[in-house]
Amino acid sequence: MQEPSGSKTVSGHPEKEKTPAAGKAGAVNYKQTLNLPQTGFKMKAGAATREVEIQQHWQNSQVYQQSLQQNKGNPRFLLHDGPPYLSANTIHIGTALNKILKDIVTRYKFQRGFYSPYVPGYDGHGLPIENAVVKKIKGGRNSMSAADLRKRCREFARSNLSGQEQNFKRLGVWGNWETPYLTIDGAFEATQIEVFGELYQNNYVYKGLKPVYWCCSCETALADAEVEYGDHSSYNIYVAFPVKTTSQSALSQADQVLLENARVVIWTTTPWTLPANMALAVNANFTYCLVESNVHGKLIIAEGLLDSVSKVIGQNLDSDNETDNSKAEGNFKILASFSGALLEGLVTSHPFIDRQSPVLLGDHVTLDAGTGIVHTAPGHGMEDYVMVQQYNRTEAYQNNPIEILSPVDNSGRLTEEGCVPSLVGVPYFKANPLILEILKDKQALLQSSQFQHSYPHCWRCHNPVIYRSTEQWFIDIEKARQASLEAIKSVTWIPARGETRISNMVEGRGDWCLSRQRVWGVPIPAFYEEATGAVIFDPRIIDHLSQLFRQHTSDIWWSWSVDELLNGLPQAVKQDLNLVDETGTLKALRKETDIMDVWFDSGITHRAVVACRADELGEPPVELYLEGSDQHRGWFQSSLLTGVMTTGKAPYKQVLTHGFVLDENGRKMSKSLGNVIDPNVVIREFGADVLRLWVTSVDYTSDVRIGKNTLHQMAEIYKKVRNTIRFILGNLADFNPESDRVSYDGLSLLDQYMLHRLSHITKNITVAFDQWALYRYAHEIQYLSMADLSALYFDITKDILYCDAINTPRRRGIQTVLFNVLQTMLPMLVPVMPHMADDIWLSLPDIQKNAITKLALDKTDINSATLLPWPSLPQEWENPAVAAKFDQLLAVKAAVNLVLEKPRSSGKIGSALEADVLLVAADDTTFHWLEALTPAFLSVVLITGSVRIVQDVDETKLSAGYAWLDSGSGTVNDQPFSVYVMPTGSKKCERCWKYEPTVGDFSEAPGCCARCYQAIKAMA
Repeated sequence: MQEPSGSKTVSGHPEKEKTPAAGKAGAVNYKQTLNLPQTGFKMKAGAATREVEIQQHWQNSQVYQQSLQQNKGNPRFLLHDGPPYLSANTIHIGTALNKILKDIVTRYKFQRGFYSPYVPGYDGHGLPIENAVVKKIKGGRNSMSAADLRKRCREFARSNLSGQEQNFKRLGVWGNWETPYLTIDGAFEATQIEVFGELYQNNYVYKGLKPVYWCCSCETALADAEVEYGDHSSYNIYVAFPVKTTSQSALSQADQVLLENARVVIWTTTPWTLPANMALAVNANFTYCLVESNVHGKLIIAEGLLDSVSKVIGQNLDSDNETDNSKAEGNFKILASFSGALLEGLVTSHPFIDRQSPVLLGDHVTLDAGTGIVHTAPGHGMEDYVMVQQYNRTEAYQNNPIEILSPVDNSGRLTEEGCVPSLVGVPYFKANPLILEILKDKQALLQSSQFQHSYPHCWRCHNPVIYRSTEQWFIDIEKARQASLEAIKSVTWIPARGETRISNMVEGRGDWCLSRQRVWGVPIPAFYEEATGAVIFDPRIIDHLSQLFRQHTSDIWWSWSVDELLNGLPQAVKQDLNLVDETGTLKALRKETDIMDVWFDSGITHRAVVACRADELGEPPVELYLEGSDQHRGWFQSSLLTGVMTTGKAPYKQVLTHGFVLDENGRKMSKSLGNVIDPNVVIREFGADVLRLWVTSVDYTSDVRIGKNTLHQMAEIYKKVRNTIRFILGNLADFNPESDRVSYDGLSLLDQYMLHRLSHITKNITVAFDQWALYRYAHEIQYLSMADLSALYFDITKDILYCDAINTPRRRGIQTVLFNVLQTMLPMLVPVMPHMADDIWLSLPDIQKNAITKLALDKTDINSATLLPWPSLPQEWENPAVAAKFDQLLAVKAAVNLVLEKPRSSGKIGSALEADVLLVAADDTTFHWLEALTPAFLSVVLITGSVRIVQDVDETKLSAGYAWLDSGSGTVNDQPFSVYVMPTGSKKCERCWKYEPTVGDFSEAPGCCARCYQAIKAMA
């Protein structure tokens, strides 16, 4: 026997303790005559083993494949999976959150009738995998060939795939596990270079020398999405550049004379970039002042920053004082003012290198900080680079362009190019103090200090990065920017703030650096003439390489020679491309050694996966992308850009994002804090369904929290739901849906009210899922189980279920409701707790399974609850009139329970069944709505001995002969009423324990009431 979890019973029931004997020899054992619950559905889930058994059942029965066949030809809903990195063989809790959300969506959309395939994907390229492999190689990266390193990377990725796949399956995620997509598959890589070729042919791709984020630890360029920001200590220095000549400026002769021996002051936080200084920049619209100082001489500084600069370098501004005090140490004297436009063409000398630094005009110069004059190193800053390139295109600089100098090698060490000997070979961060000493020696350093600020770091090694100009392959974002911004507007972003976020990112994004100086990735399929360095790139070569990659994977780019790679290319094509000499022999060519950014790999899955598997998945755009909010700068954006460039539209219709997973105190999880939650550990202790239930209990649109306390709470909710279902199953053991159902009109008010509540909560869950508010599910399913069912409906009806004769109309009516609850809750469990759903399904009698499937699918041959459609309930169940009437009855019940609490707590009565209740109202309309209900029904709902309704009672006469227990009052529809409770004068039935006047009327069963007597007779 089991009590529905969470119920607070106010009545006694014979199954709770040993039933008294009838008192006579041969008396009936009344307990054996009760309709006690019978079910094979276990109270304890035993998730560690049972869930695995159910997953094996899914695999053996090919449940996922059945779902596709079941909805084949229906409208499609495709959630396209973003590929997780194969850098480890286990998953973390954030990945579990992501996969569970996806599984809930695909299962729900299937249940709503959509063809909803799910193909899991994996990203097998990238620096994390390469670094993990290199760490295990004795001698490091340079101790083996690129081909051998790639072989190890491929083996490493595939071994991790197996581990991650098992983790995902253990979460209960369904999908096409037989043929997932991998970015390292030959077919994928082939499609990838085809897309690259299309972008090149359409002038989106170019190769150029420009500054990009560079990680000196990983020795590779980085995309914007591969950069994170963290605290960093930098130098803060003011440096003076001596004026060399003013003749090329538009300054007056008098101002040119004033500027003799003057110095232009710049401010920088990157002293190590001073060897790469090629110019200075001012703003044409600012006013600049020539000031004089006893300490530093004549200086040029922006007027708007004179005060702040004077404070930093130890000077006080005093421009009005013409006395001798103006020349005293600590004061500036303004000698002249002129617009920035007049300074263009002024030439300064580099402070410690024999090189000129002309003054240029730049709109990027601001008065936010510094001196209003920007040290310009076009090899180490994008704004500097853009300005210098604009000047180099003018007639004045075409014959003598400003050099794009970047004297730093791949590992961040300063090179001989344009540098002083003492700095060559020094790491850039160690060069800073050395450069300060040089500046002091040259008397060019006006002030130096250090400060903490937010600075870009590599998101993999977490070390600071630099801007460095190298030859790289780029995608011209400007050509696709406006179309991409328009495409963003066509997408539904969930939550809506995602639209603003990605729009701002695309609006402000520079060109996409596509190349990486790594080994493990898809090569950029370009060749170069050794003699001239000219790039060789042609669609016919791409088509040829695509076929080879499809067959052999891109590994052949490193293991085959140029001759072998181009061997199958038709001779006519080779001649047309001038790849062969007069004898037909292939010229000396070399392969590009850079690989593509891993974000390009995943960014083209809409083509390499969806479009290439159109028979299974349909054509892009897909219905949904679902990933973490960090993917606005990652996968969402790379997919958007490549989609717009290749098809003119976004590859998705909706984008749903979730936050990060934190511990219960809101802290980021880390091993050092000891607060990491391992999903596999959670599953071993609680089961996958508890973890899945947690996902639907938190608002995933923001960061979410999880910890031991949270998981124990979820486990309790899970148990409540499970025990609720177990109570239903146990009390349906003798129920045949085909013959025992009671029509809606034949149900009691209580039964109809329960169907109304079921309809209401089903609608709430449906609306929540349709609106992507999946986090409302746990609350709704918990309330249905614990409040509506266990605490109310089960508590009231179990006496009838246990003690009535099997076939009484009111018992069959209750069973009808229980069966309706079962066939409604069962499919609603499927998206979130599919293991529990199938555990229930496998314990059901065939006659009940068939009834459920016949109603839902008009067939009777499904072998899993996960194939059930979402419940569609009869309109008549939603009955506001019934709800209003029963809510009033619940108000009366609450008032009666309050009055009964005193005599129960004082020991005057043991249970409410020992009390008779008198409801008294002065107004004859107060209980008018109750008159249609029988006293027997009222006593069932109130769970008391009896219930009477009277008007204007004389309390003194009524109480004669009774020991009043207590009285109180209540209100219904703003009308007051009184409650009187008194000890019942009836005897206790030994079978049902209710106090009934008919107890003792039957010689065959002297201890029974009339109802129990009839029930026993029906069993004979």
